[in-house]
Amino acid sequence: MNTVDLTEAVWFKSTRSNGQSACVEVAFLNSGIIPVRDSKDPEGPALAFPTDAWASFVTAIKTGELPDA
Repeated sequence: MNTVDLTEAVWFKSTRSNGQSACVEVAFLNSGIIPVRDSKDPEGPALAFPTDAWASFVTAIKTGELPDA
């Protein structure tokens, strides 16, 4: 299993979160990896996605390709 150094990560939530604490947070790293974590557990694990996979995911959300949860 590979590890990603998150010490320099600057995390943010979507502006649509309206200050809620039950959100995901995302950071953009110079390494081309996009880490995602649970805002309620900032010291917990993070999922790491390659930039192209993250871009495909965001596009699928924006275009409605993904079904509603």
